[in-house]
Amino acid sequence: MSIDLGELLVERQKLADTDLQRARRVREGTGEGLDTLLVKLGLVSERDLAEALAAHLNLPLVRPGDYPETSATNGGVSPRFLKESRIIPLFEDDQGLTVAMSNPTDDYVLAALRLATGKSITPRVGIPSELDAAFERLYGGGRSAMGQIVDAIGLADNLTDEEQIQHLKDLASEAPVIRLVNLMIARAVESRASDIHIEPFENRLKVRYRVDGVLREVESPPSRLSAAVISRIKIMAKLNIAERRLPQDGRIQLRAQGKEIDLRVSTVPTLWGESVVMRILDKASVVLDFEVLGFSPRTLERFLEVLHLPHGIILVTGPTGSGKTTTLYTALQTLNTSERKILTVEDPVEYQLEGINQIQVKPQINLNFANALRAIVRQDPDVIMIGEMRDLETAGIAVQSALTGHLVLSTLHTNDAAGSVTRLLDMGVEDYLLTSTINGILAQRLVRLLCTQCRQPYVALPELVEEMRLHRFAETREQSPRASARKDIEDEGGGITLYKAVGCEQCGGTGYRGRAAIMEFLAMSDPLRRMVLKHADATELQVEAQKEGMDTMYEDGLRKAVAGLTTIEEVLRVTTQQEQEA
Repeated sequence: MSIDLGELLVERQKLADTDLQRARRVREGTGEGLDTLLVKLGLVSERDLAEALAAHLNLPLVRPGDYPETSATNGGVSPRFLKESRIIPLFEDDQGLTVAMSNPTDDYVLAALRLATGKSITPRVGIPSELDAAFERLYGGGRSAMGQIVDAIGLADNLTDEEQIQHLKDLASEAPVIRLVNLMIARAVESRASDIHIEPFENRLKVRYRVDGVLREVESPPSRLSAAVISRIKIMAKLNIAERRLPQDGRIQLRAQGKEIDLRVSTVPTLWGESVVMRILDKASVVLDFEVLGFSPRTLERFLEVLHLPHGIILVTGPTGSGKTTTLYTALQTLNTSERKILTVEDPVEYQLEGINQIQVKPQINLNFANALRAIVRQDPDVIMIGEMRDLETAGIAVQSALTGHLVLSTLHTNDAAGSVTRLLDMGVEDYLLTSTINGILAQRLVRLLCTQCRQPYVALPELVEEMRLHRFAETREQSPRASARKDIEDEGGGITLYKAVGCEQCGGTGYRGRAAIMEFLAMSDPLRRMVLKHADATELQVEAQKEGMDTMYEDGLRKAVAGLTTIEEVLRVTTQQEQEA
């Protein structure tokens, strides 16, 4: 049975037709199978390939938990045949033997298996890497895919510094180390990680992925390979591998798991070697949609009202990794029309936006935020986005731009919306300039969203409902676009139903999958402007903003918890602020 896997993947929109033609041209020179080549080139993931095959053949896709703990055959089939054919027997019953295969259309292998076992064979589709891992556990030495690669790497001793550098260059360019680094990156992408942390210590090399904002330790190479792995990453990022005393920054662009991936690489010298952090920028996974980001209808209405004002400043605040840049990009996308000229100054440019002029800051040639801003004001822009207000000089030019008829969007590192005003005053911006230019301040944090496959409902204790006054948010649950349609907000006794994280295969056992923002939006009003001129503190400004209808991040988080999107524990984890009594 012959199947054109390439055409199948194009039909399922997992592969571009141009990429398929490129893979076919490469295949003519190598003679490799198209499926192997597509994965090796990073054009599709093994999972995409297996899912397409399973759907076309109408066969089940084998999950990791389906593989047996012990061998399902009594030695009738040699392990060598199973390994070469990528077959794992799953179970035996009256109907015959059910097996997982990477290619269930291979009639020769199926006939050989029937002959060897004397049984009817029922094939299922397995993912090649999962088949290999199961084989090592059942028939090999229990080594993982990483362990098999590590065994192939040799190191040299007693070399001078210059020879060691040359040896590392050679080693980092050899197939085993390349495969090892590629495996680490592919696993991170598959896990939906936003960052890869590679940290050398005295007796070990620690690798951690940041998934949904929380670091998770994963399998790592032995410490003897620290220098080889880090050198390979530095070569990929076009960094100087001989320089180990100073921090370096670079960029890697590659295809992994069928996606265009941009990696921002940062290295810093530590006690036991260089620590590397790679920020994964997956262009395909970024959705520039306010509702998906977590905007409630009420907050979105107020934000859009301010966003469409012709001039002034809109600030988005929060700590590093709180989604500020994504919110700004979504706002820019909303403003991006043929009638507007939009210019940005960023460090770094994380995602390229069609129709928007983006400038990358380059301090080494003195192209900093302030100098870039002075230049772009003369470019006749309608909208200016500044990656971050870092100093008085940048803030001053932003204020002047807003006063001369430009709409300015920027970020600031503060804990809440009201604190941004006092932060700018502390930086040295005059109070009368702030009141004339700032239109609104959005503060946000990211909370993990509950996995919809395994979340478990429970009725909140009356004491908790009373303490947090959760009844205020009960009516919002059915209005939430991402909430469950089940009408279980209140049980017969009048209690509030919340959800707790459980953990399943879909979410990697964490109970959470994906993130959304909880936010507060302070729209500048005349009473607030008068308070700023009197240099009122952040607490007073926040109380006034709440009187005018602002929901705090804490309240927005509780609303999302009652709506079944996240947990109370997750809201408390990311908000340091406690709700103030009205």
